[in-house]
Amino acid sequence: MSLPNEYLIDRRRLRRKLGYWRILAVIAVGLAGLAAFARFGEGGPGPAAKLSPHIARLSIGGIITGDKATLDLIKSIGESHASAVLLTIDSPGGTTTGSEKLHDELRRLAEKKPMVAVVGTIAASGAYIAAIASDEIFAQGNSLVGSIGVLFQFPNVSRLLDTVGVKVEEVKSSPLKAAPNGLEPTSDAAREAIAALVADSYDWFKKLVKDRRKLDDEELAKVVDGRVFTGRQGVPLKLVDQLGGEREAIEWLETNKGVAKKLPVRDWKEKSTLEKLGLLDSIASMARTLGLSALADALERAGVVAQQGLLDGMVAIWHAPTPD
Repeated sequence: MSLPNEYLIDRRRLRRKLGYWRILAVIAVGLAGLAAFARFGEGGPGPAAKLSPHIARLSIGGIITGDKATLDLIKSIGESHASAVLLTIDSPGGTTTGSEKLHDELRRLAEKKPMVAVVGTIAASGAYIAAIASDEIFAQGNSLVGSIGVLFQFPNVSRLLDTVGVKVEEVKSSPLKAAPNGLEPTSDAAREAIAALVADSYDWFKKLVKDRRKLDDEELAKVVDGRVFTGRQGVPLKLVDQLGGEREAIEWLETNKGVAKKLPVRDWKEKSTLEKLGLLDSIASMARTLGLSALADALERAGVVAQQGLLDGMVAIWHAPTPD
């Protein structure tokens, strides 16, 4: 006995509706999970864990801005029962002021608890400023360190405006007010003023490296031309103390700082927000999982550009040249 066409059509419609509802349910559960993660996730070990001795792992990654959440997290580690700090770094740097604030807070922490830094892929510019706040620096042989220098970069579109016939007029109190503005050719006086700012911050950076790494003038001159060095190159140059990773760093803490052996290593992280989950990074990871490598690469580059676009003023940051 054949079923009526209307019945079959209704069944198909019902299955289609059920499919839609299932998809919506999965999305709702996913969003609820993200919201719960953002509200209650991370933030360091729980209360019970904080009361027991452990090695606190603090990860510094991405663009350094010296944000309040990171500085508060470092203060919390200093007030905890952590026996030592494992500072893991994978960052090209960030703003000069943000790197200074991060370094100062890490130094205050290092005065309370022994701290060792472990470089992942890169600890350059502002990230190297963070690394030298520790008592000892470990790096892999192919890690990149250094890039000791300061950059003040701004776009200038004055020729483009001339081409399209646009003139921006302004009235200001003095010639160097809001200079350079990128809408007109940079004057010699403005360029000299910016160069003075860069030189002052550069001198501060060099003195910090010289003091923290105990370099003489000749040794300092070899490492402050802005280039990056591999971990292998960094050891004889005194930018890095030893080659190795977390295992070697923990052994160093146990041998040289009296840290008890086989202590648990616990991650200390900022309380998450949906913004800090990194939407572009998450989508890029999904794209890579699906085999869309080109799309994933483009999304990851867009994320880096977006972060750098938020930086203002002088920066201590390194990036590889974009391939043609």
